[in-house]
Amino acid sequence: MTVFLSALRACIAALLILAQPAAAHEGHDHGDAKSAPLASAARPRLEATSGPFELVALLRDGELLIYLDDSQTNAPVTDASITVETPKGPQPAEALAGLYRLPAPWAEPGTHPLIFTVTLKQTAEILSASLTVSPASVTSSKAPGLVLDPGFALWVAVVAVLAFTAGALLRRPSHAPTTPLLIAIAMLVAMGSSHAQAHEGHDHDDAKTVQVPSGDIAQRLADGSLFVPKATQRILAIRTAPTQISAHEKTVELPGRIIPDPNASGFVQASVSGRLSAPDGGFPRLGTVVKAGDVLALVSPPFQAIDVSDIRQKAGELDQQIEIVSRRVTRYELLAQNNITSKVTLDEARLELAGLRERRAQLDKTRQEPERLVAPVSGTIAAANAVAGQIAENNAIVFHIVDPLRLWVEALTFSLLPDQQPATALTGESRTLKLSFQGAGLTDRSQAIPVHFAIEGKEQGLRVGQLVTVLAATGQKLQGLAVPRASVLRTANGQTIVFEHTSAERFEPRFVRVQPLDAERALIQEGLGADKRVVVQGAELLNQIR
Repeated sequence: MTVFLSALRACIAALLILAQPAAAHEGHDHGDAKSAPLASAARPRLEATSGPFELVALLRDGELLIYLDDSQTNAPVTDASITVETPKGPQPAEALAGLYRLPAPWAEPGTHPLIFTVTLKQTAEILSASLTVSPASVTSSKAPGLVLDPGFALWVAVVAVLAFTAGALLRRPSHAPTTPLLIAIAMLVAMGSSHAQAHEGHDHDDAKTVQVPSGDIAQRLADGSLFVPKATQRILAIRTAPTQISAHEKTVELPGRIIPDPNASGFVQASVSGRLSAPDGGFPRLGTVVKAGDVLALVSPPFQAIDVSDIRQKAGELDQQIEIVSRRVTRYELLAQNNITSKVTLDEARLELAGLRERRAQLDKTRQEPERLVAPVSGTIAAANAVAGQIAENNAIVFHIVDPLRLWVEALTFSLLPDQQPATALTGESRTLKLSFQGAGLTDRSQAIPVHFAIEGKEQGLRVGQLVTVLAATGQKLQGLAVPRASVLRTANGQTIVFEHTSAERFEPRFVRVQPLDAERALIQEGLGADKRVVVQGAELLNQIR
């Protein structure tokens, strides 16, 4: 019985040795069950370009998915009709969810030439290409099952036969010659496990194979180009534009800030020092729209004791003069009725009396009525420094009124700019403002020349004092390719690149030398030729693909 247990242990040890992963010899490689995920295998696909259309078709789950785009702008074309000449005859594709679908039961392993007839309004184009379907692409979509290694099954059978033979030998009366035989059997089984080793010129897979994910993933290739499937391009909204070499005005970048139009803004100041008080309705808040002549605040000038004494003395003198002149007027009126005095003398007395009463009323008004601060122009309250009870100093700015639709830009330049040249301004939010030249100063300000531009149009959302970058034309001409500023990117090493759309699903970075052209465009002077498709929208998203 002990010998039988020894034989059983030998067989189990042989099976464990046989189950060990196959070792790779020098120059060979085997898959690891815990290796990093492999790049996704691209599905069978084709590309075709003709006239205004660019077409990409790929095979997925027995269905042909067709992406149709404009060949110049890469914008999706979703309202066309497509007929496909397949091995089973012509079939119309169904437009659904921004692309076109066609059942493909004919898509067996092999090469299938296809002809696409695209009709859009009055335009019709024929695009032809071949779809190559490999056996691996057909089976990759199926779920992997249990794979039985034929060599492994053979050696299991051998081990079983040897175990049966060992059991038969154990029944013999003499056990002495059986022990060496069992040892030989175990060694033979262990040596037989070498069937799983890779010999020179051969390669074997591990029993635990890595499942390659199906589908298409945007990725950066070894040569630096990008493979971006059409489905991903639709999500990222990638747009392109053809490049053309032409002459453009040379521009210069100037620091600037937004200022109010001097003809549509004004300050509200107190002419004398006094205490502020609110008018009916309270002080206007920031952003309140006011009209010229509106009362914004009241200023009550303070009076010292000596001032009050002088006012009282002046009031007494005026009251005395008014009483004297009043009696004189009364006497002149009686004499005039008897024609003793002339009417001219009576009129002069009456005028003198009216003047004294007016002076007396103004004196009372000075003591009782505060100064009214009114809006000099119509606009919006841009700044307010009014608090009830505050002492407003002489010439202190209480309110600043600005018309938000009439603003200027003040820029500083170190060289004279030609008059009446177009200019643009770029805000921190990449907003573009069109400017018209208004004038340049003749006095330097910190060794720079101030230049004023008026913002054209009814631009809203701008603030006085907001910093902008002014791009003014210098009058010189430059040759190059004008592209949107969003197309130009900067790499980690500081180089400037743009992405060229070389094929339907391939983008390549191009190192270029650029200079600013205006607030919206940059000028490529070197690194890219004409008639190239440059990404003008979504370039930043492409640059993040790894």
